[in-house]
Amino acid sequence: MPKIKGGCMCGNVQYTSPVEPAMTAVCHCKDCQKQSGSALSINIGLAEADISFTGELKMVLTHGIESGKKIDRYFCPNCGSPLYSAPEVMPGMIFLKAGTLDDTSWVKPEINFWCATAQPWVPIDESLPKFPGNPPFE
Repeated sequence: MPKIKGGCMCGNVQYTSPVEPAMTAVCHCKDCQKQSGSALSINIGLAEADISFTGELKMVLTHGIESGKKIDRYFCPNCGSPLYSAPEVMPGMIFLKAGTLDDTSWVKPEINFWCATAQPWVPIDESLPKFPGNPPFE
């Protein structure tokens, strides 16, 4: 049984991964706000090589509003569900949108990114590490 399993709203795109995620992050950047239609995005980070997708995906290339760095964003062309992002700053990693998981009961954010652009009406969990932009990736 895969540890990570999910898909889009209409069911045309599905994914599975047998690995534990590298991280679960809350991103408050303006791109994630626009892409999610909300104040933030909860993202599950894992190596691109550790996940498999079925169904047709479409990609839109964006450049981070704050960072200017390239971000490939993948979604279902049928229902429009955003599925994952592949940021240039972390080659080989993808960030699944947690809302697309079949089971979200295990999701526990571990870090906050782009807190400098967080909506002022959204509380940030002070017990978690937080960064004004991207954390240092080493």
